[in-house]
Amino acid sequence: MGVGWLVAGGVAVVAAVIAGVAVGPATLPPGAVALELLDRLPLVEVTSGLTERQGDIVWELRLPRVVLALLVGALLAVAGGAYQGVFRNPLADPYLLGVAAGAGLGATVAVLLRRSIPEQTPVELPIFAFAGAIGAVILTYALGAAGHRYRSAATLILAGVAVANFLTAVQTYLMQRNTDTLQQVYSWVLGQLAVSGWHEVKLLLPYAVLTCVIVLT
Repeated sequence: MGVGWLVAGGVAVVAAVIAGVAVGPATLPPGAVALELLDRLPLVEVTSGLTERQGDIVWELRLPRVVLALLVGALLAVAGGAYQGVFRNPLADPYLLGVAAGAGLGATVAVLLRRSIPEQTPVELPIFAFAGAIGAVILTYALGAAGHRYRSAATLILAGVAVANFLTAVQTYLMQRNTDTLQQVYSWVLGQLAVSGWHEVKLLLPYAVLTCVIVLT
């Protein structure tokens, strides 16, 4: 990748951050948002002109969601690149091995348990989703190896499609039996960030860095 593409990507990220923070129910001037962000940098002293309330909107509400969205998007890109490299297929996606379906089922189970165990913390849901994704991969590999001495990519893909359909059916059944959980599950599946803050960013950041280091080395 050339330097030009890296510079263009960096400019696009900065513009996206400013736009993401500026646009909302209370629209803020993009220039003032940029100055507000610059003012927090070391050795930089500028005046943004934003009120204290607007500053709270920037730092406590919108910026953590934008940063979290950037981290999630970066991890999705890394995961997609890893999938395509492993399967040598530019169309490979997380649904191939049932990972997405397993994570969705795990999240659904976590939401259902949260109704009976109210004292759960927000950490339980991603743990259940991760466990569901790992379980789906193990099941896919087990099916792909059944009756075969060597695993081929085509066999694994077919097994993954079967596992994904099965787990999706189980998730749909649970959601239909518990319709009050539909909104929470769909919000998680679609990647809602409305209630996210710096706490979620701190939870994700170490795993994001570790994942990128492992995949890119």
